[in-house]
Amino acid sequence: MTSGPFSDLSRPRLSATRLQHALAGELWRHVNVVEATVSTNADLAEAARAGEPEGLVLVAEQQTGGRGRLDRQWESPPRAGLTFSVLLRPSLEAAQLSLLPLIAGLATVEAVLAVGKVEAMLKWPNDILVDGGKLGGLLVELVGGAAVIGIGLNVSTRPEELPVETATSLLLVGGVTDRESLLKEVLRALARRYGAWRWSGDPASVLPAYRERCETIGADVEIDLPGGDMLRGTAVDVDEMGRLVVEDARTGERRSFLVGDVTHARRG
Repeated sequence: MTSGPFSDLSRPRLSATRLQHALAGELWRHVNVVEATVSTNADLAEAARAGEPEGLVLVAEQQTGGRGRLDRQWESPPRAGLTFSVLLRPSLEAAQLSLLPLIAGLATVEAVLAVGKVEAMLKWPNDILVDGGKLGGLLVELVGGAAVIGIGLNVSTRPEELPVETATSLLLVGGVTDRESLLKEVLRALARRYGAWRWSGDPASVLPAYRERCETIGADVEIDLPGGDMLRGTAVDVDEMGRLVVEDARTGERRSFLVGDVTHARRG
């Protein structure tokens, strides 16, 4: 079979023109779609350093060297998923920015619910889960006064194309696989959530809705911490800084974590 931009007709290309028209008047001032890039986050980080204003969106039909949290690789076959990054410049104190990954994760889940028509949940801080499988993830990077948010979602990815056995896609869970509609809704939801938070910096603009969708709260968890330590306990809350609050199974002490690799030992 020949390969090329039109070789898989079940995976149509995205239209930057249609996306731009649909999002006119919102936060997103320019949407650029490229056939391939190593990393949309790296490209927008470079643009941020060059002084690019807020509201730039870069979508790649294929990403060849993307990274997720904790430097994990995020790759996808051409047009099988959504891989894109957005450039924001929130005028808030550094301590408030720890909520940004939660805001982006919540907006993405809300879009998956609305357009993908599947019951999506969050694993703290911002992995997107459906039926326990990982549908997607996010990476937020601060670049000077800017924030670059990278989002990856598996849409029409087939079983043999998934990077790990624990991953899934909208196709595999019986969801709607219209990439363009899903991308538009993610960007609209993110603009709404970001706009509500940006002007106030109030955790109440995101945390109640985030907690409702966070599958980690109430679960027994294992947390791999920087330095090689591990903690086992029960996740009991996400606090106003976006930290995961865990009750240590050994000591009963409650500890808060801003970073750490979380594994759900069982559903709570």
